[in-house]
Parts: sequence; structure tokens; C-alpha cells
Amino acid sequence: MVCNRCVMAVGQEFEKLGLHPETIVLGEVRLHQHPTPEQLDQLDQSLNALGFERIDDRKARLIEGIKNKVIQLIHHTNRLDRKHTWSVILSEAMHYEYNYLSNLFSSVEGITLEQYIIRQKVERAKELLFYDELTLSEIADRLGYSSVAHLSAQFKKVTGLTPSELKNSRTIEQSRKPLDTL
Repeated sequence: MVCNRCVMAVGQEFEKLGLHPETIVLGEVRLHQHPTPEQLDQLDQSLNALGFERIDDRKARLIEGIKNKVIQLIHHTNRLDRKHTWSVILSEAMHYEYNYLSNLFSSVEGITLEQYIIRQKVERAKELLFYDELTLSEIADRLGYSSVAHLSAQFKKVTGLTPSELKNSRTIEQSRKPLDTL
């Protein structure tokens, strides 16, 4: 689940099955009682029909937690703090050493955790460019980059265009990707 609409859709599926969630947040649902195997089968079918899947494996949940934390910080906060490194943020949030998290992420996802973070930042930059409310300098600052040049270099490496070229080409709408496909 990568957005509030996803949370709402998942919540509705739980309610339809009589499973009343205690809490629903990005990537996690807590129930008061454990569902029956039949309810879990029905839930899996309902979630799969919506493009979701239930994750009950510890490592898969950890990967999902990492993704949700990265998405939350990049897409749902006003400004990334450059004082804190991703290694510290993720280690504290997940309660594991960063090297373990990074190696696990790479082995499961096929890209490094750093590449995933950069892709998320580039998608957020595309979104901010699309709405045309901030300067490139403000976008770089908001995403925790030390300079516009650093943002532009990573942006070009991922998209093949500089932020200015993409903005001027007006193909931002076509180049944006859903967060769950990054």
C-alpha cells in the first residue's frame, strides 16, 4: 500500500470479510483477532483482485517496511533533513543494522537500496516539476540534496534528461510512474 486510497481500499476488503482492523497504515494491518484460514483465503483473493498481496513472511514484511518508510519520507513529508542519513533513519525505524537491511533489500528486489531511494526522489522531483510550484533549487532542498547539480545529475542518470529538459519537453505526465513499480 503506497497511498491513502490504497489504505482505504484494503480496509474495505477487511471489513467486507468481517475482519475489523485495529489499525491500518501503509503496508501494515493490525487485527484484534486472528482470521480463520478460510478468511485468509478470501482476503488473499480480494486483495489480489485489487492488485495487492498479503505479506506474512518476516523478510518480505521487512522489505515492505523499508519501502513504506522511504515513500513516507520522500513523498509525504515537506522536507527531508540532510542531518540524518538514510542508514540511521532506516536502522532506527526497522530495528536492524543498515548493512543487513541493504543486503536483504538488494537480494530480494534486484536493485540496491540506494538506487531505490534515488528512484523515489526522482519520481517526487517529477511530481514537483509537474505542478510547477517550486524552483529547482527549492525541489533540491526539499528532497535533501546538497545542490541543484547533484539533483540534476541523479535525475539525468535515471531519466536520461535533466529536470529542465523534462520540464520544457512537457512529457512529465508520460514519464511519471506509479510508486509501487519503482
